[in-house]
Amino acid sequence: MTKPDFIIIGAMKSATSTLHEQLALQSGIFMSTPKEPNYFSDDDVYDLGEAWYDQRFKDAKPDDLCGESSTHYTKLPDYPLTIQRMAQRLKSPKLIYVMRNPIDRLVSHYIHQWSQNVICCDINEAIVLHPELISYSCYGKQLQPYFKEYGIKSVLPIFTEAVRVSPQLQLQSVADFIGHEKEVEWNEGLQPQNVSRERIRTLNGHKWLIESKLMIWLRRTFIPKSLRNQVKKSMTMQERPKLSDENIVRLTAIFDADFKLLTEWLGMTLTCESYVDQVHKNET
Repeated sequence: MTKPDFIIIGAMKSATSTLHEQLALQSGIFMSTPKEPNYFSDDDVYDLGEAWYDQRFKDAKPDDLCGESSTHYTKLPDYPLTIQRMAQRLKSPKLIYVMRNPIDRLVSHYIHQWSQNVICCDINEAIVLHPELISYSCYGKQLQPYFKEYGIKSVLPIFTEAVRVSPQLQLQSVADFIGHEKEVEWNEGLQPQNVSRERIRTLNGHKWLIESKLMIWLRRTFIPKSLRNQVKKSMTMQERPKLSDENIVRLTAIFDADFKLLTEWLGMTLTCESYVDQVHKNET
């Protein structure tokens, strides 16, 4: 049987890592390692071939439902061949798309890229220099190719904000969608994955300088804790990035127009202003 049975296709910084880990804990569900193989999107990974991709699911039991979670699959225009490649391999996959308030997602994306030294400027400058901050929050544009290829019923909408309020209900929705008949249970002890708050900026050689056992021992042995805390503070984003009022107005107009592309799929009309109320209303 062709694997995977389902894919979490995005969106980036919308709790896809948390959902992946929760699904991996459920009996009868097998999730890939790495979490994001990015097979259909990244040219260098795709060149490894189908045998490499098949290996991501080799440890699954015969009756397991198999899944992976690659947010690169909804990062147009940066990975334009994703849908074409996926369609050649998977004829009717179950696709899960996790959405978050698009402005909140953009800010979290910015923090992530700042921590990785990809972005080094203020967020208001970054949305001009790094258009992906906006495009990855245009959920309608990202999903239109999937609707065209597989149909709107092949994609399940999940909202980050709803996962926070009713995680068990959202996990059950995913289980029902992928055809998982065993009981599922949200693990409250699992910490949220890949969060952006309190991000520390990485350096060249970060793993050796910061994370190696030797360097940890040297720091704790010879450098006073007060000085270590000062250095850590200087490398940490102290305040949440703030968009200008002008940019909030501009982004709201962009995202509200994009939301209209999803009206039929969602069965409701979303706007940035009504987003939270509509999401919670939809869950009751």
